[in-house]
Amino acid sequence: MQSPSLARPLARQLADFVLSTPVEALPALAIEHAKMSLASTLASASMGYGIESARIVREIELADGGTPAAGLWFDGGRLPLARAARVNAVASDAAASDDSDMRSIAHIGTIVSSVALAVGEREGASGRNVLTAMVLGYEVAGRIDESLTPGRMQRGFHGSWSTVFGACVAAGLLLRLDAPRLAHAIALSATSASGMAIAADTSCAREYHAGQAASAGIAAALAAQRGFEGELGVLEQPRGLLDALGGQAREDIVRDWGASWDIVTDMAIKLMPGAHPFHATAEAAAEAARAGAVRPDGIARIVVSAAVQWTNFKGDPHPRNLVDAAHSLPYFVAASIADDGFGWSHMDEVRMADPVIAALQDKVEFDPDPPPLPDRFPHRHGGTVSIHMQDGAVHRATCRAPRGSGARGIDWRDVEAKFLQLFPLAGLPAGTTGACLEAIAQLDRADSVRALAGMLSRR
Repeated sequence: MQSPSLARPLARQLADFVLSTPVEALPALAIEHAKMSLASTLASASMGYGIESARIVREIELADGGTPAAGLWFDGGRLPLARAARVNAVASDAAASDDSDMRSIAHIGTIVSSVALAVGEREGASGRNVLTAMVLGYEVAGRIDESLTPGRMQRGFHGSWSTVFGACVAAGLLLRLDAPRLAHAIALSATSASGMAIAADTSCAREYHAGQAASAGIAAALAAQRGFEGELGVLEQPRGLLDALGGQAREDIVRDWGASWDIVTDMAIKLMPGAHPFHATAEAAAEAARAGAVRPDGIARIVVSAAVQWTNFKGDPHPRNLVDAAHSLPYFVAASIADDGFGWSHMDEVRMADPVIAALQDKVEFDPDPPPLPDRFPHRHGGTVSIHMQDGAVHRATCRAPRGSGARGIDWRDVEAKFLQLFPLAGLPAGTTGACLEAIAQLDRADSVRALAGMLSRR
């Protein structure tokens, strides 16, 4: 005989948990991390706004039009909720500079930020309510994706299969859905999820997936608001989402709700661009080179021993474009050694062609027997870099968690530095950068997010 908790569909259990969590139950650090996520998302979108993939999606949505409800960041146009969130999410993800969940590298922060700001703008929601929606949306997406990791990736499914739940919960809260409707929004999101990992690793489909997740989550919430119902058992029933994507530890999806918050423990802000699993290894490479005062022309070989080796997710040397560079661990390591760290400028094709960095990439080798993983989450365990010099010296460093990650602690100063460097790329009037950063820092005190949304328009 099933217990009452098991008899209730997971979608309804999650909806009940979300709606029974009062705003004051969220710790201050969860709210601060939501602000950091929003700042990071806007900074990344500033860098991604002019990228061709973001431009194409923006032009398509503007051409189709619709009832204006939320603004397009840095553009001045306005579109229906789902379309506006799609355009903004694509811009943020296009630059490979947004955020990652360290369990699975899903970009949950991008989705909850773009969705919550769009829906909050239309609804006139307070800053505190928008930030709360982000925290709870992140929580549901993170719990589902933790169960799916690493099964969904091994089967070839992208993180957008879980980020869509962050979108629908954030939207559903701000639309003030009751528990039955929010449960159906979650169920409809499960059957709307999409995205193949191979396409995200090799093309601009990565940001396309982000736009799909944001749009589909809002669409599910809007449909549920009007009474559209799905299959509430779609997550856990045979042939449901967890079966299809290889879900594990399913009981953990609803275990210990409120004991900790994923946006605090597992979110990481990218303080350098590209695939987040490489950031710790890049830091290790720079530290090893710094400690040994290494000169590139004296290096014989570079040995990488990283947790990511267990995933076949390490890319090829000599990238020629942003997509290649974002997924090339040899490039991260070589550039970090040559330039004392990896930064935003390394996504430029001129830097990719640098002859010193190119020569070092050919010296990168991978440990044939990397250390065993302590759990099933390879992306959260960092790496070690050993630089073998021609004179026989060896310089080695290890980094377990990158700067900007929850495990290491996220420093507002790092987030601010990222924002101040990237946000001006959006081309907004002078003074907007500082004003927006201040508005984000004080967002939990704002009666409405519309003032912040208005700052993001060119008009």
